[in-house]
Amino acid sequence: MHLLKPRLPQMLAALRRFVNAESPSLEKAAADRCCGVIAEEWNKHGARAERILQKHRGDLLRITHAPGKFRPSGQLLVLGHYDTVYSTGTLAKMPFRLQGGKAYGPGTFDMKAGIVQALFALQALQQAETPLHKRLVFLWTSDEEIGSESSRKFFETEARRSDAVFVLEPAFGPRGRLKTARKGVGEAELIVHGRSSHAGLAPQEGINAIHELARQLARIEGWNDFRRGVTINAGIIEGGTRTNVIPERARAVLDLRALGISDMRGMERRLHALRPFDRGAHLEITGGFRRPPLERKMSVSLFAHAKSLAKQMNLSLGECTVGGGSDGNFTAALGIPTLDGLGAVGDGAHSSQEHILINTMPARATLLAALLATA
Repeated sequence: MHLLKPRLPQMLAALRRFVNAESPSLEKAAADRCCGVIAEEWNKHGARAERILQKHRGDLLRITHAPGKFRPSGQLLVLGHYDTVYSTGTLAKMPFRLQGGKAYGPGTFDMKAGIVQALFALQALQQAETPLHKRLVFLWTSDEEIGSESSRKFFETEARRSDAVFVLEPAFGPRGRLKTARKGVGEAELIVHGRSSHAGLAPQEGINAIHELARQLARIEGWNDFRRGVTINAGIIEGGTRTNVIPERARAVLDLRALGISDMRGMERRLHALRPFDRGAHLEITGGFRRPPLERKMSVSLFAHAKSLAKQMNLSLGECTVGGGSDGNFTAALGIPTLDGLGAVGDGAHSSQEHILINTMPARATLLAALLATA
């Protein structure tokens, strides 16, 4: 594994190629070009990259590495995505650049540097001729940033075949903490149907949808439990036409988050059990959780192993809980041990200041290699 620190210039060159191949989730042609660039890089290093064609989203990329003379006794899945939130043309105002020990550019942190680290982790294993007893599958998807609708069935299939899943999403904070728990994430829409009337001439004949919605939102606000990691946020609200008209319709869009699967299901039940305060009003409730929580119990043993390996490398490795979701939420919900946040160390995801800390890349790649050799 000592081979990796001198390979940092090659790691940065690969990262530059990946970042300069823009890959917005919603632009298939651009995403496919990036997929090709990543495949070419992996093939160049002796890995066989297989493209899985997609109709509406970018193609997926799967790399399988068999353990050579050893008969595989299982499988490990390394999971990540190459799509970004940035539209084509972002590079013109946000070019890839190296400055002050950091690499900037769209998708550097979330999460193209993670793909580079995985590539060099595999290369280190190959060069050291490290004996592997499990098949390694690397799967890079193209639609994680928009919900993973196209890729989900593919990575869930691979996860079910695997003994563990290592997610190359970015680490948390400058110390590179791993993500051992993630909240489940969802969205719900609450529409109130009332009855319109003239606010001056016949207010008693109307049913004010905004007033009903306000009472419902006050009720829902009471469901927040920060200690348990349960939050519900009314992020969009609409209703009414004119001040002199009793509004017949009002709408709210809610962000839903929970740390536990039981809390997630409980919140969904409570939402769909809502009844109007005003008997003349009608409630229409749709939506729910899109990603289940990644519960810490699915990560704890893998994290303990990673921490032990890091200690042997003179690295301090911490853990954290985060509010956002990843594809690791799905694999953990299948009952597969999942460890997230193994990717790049940096900051500024989804912003003009997105960057990674360059000098952390070799150590992060080495840690991943050690995990793949011993998990």
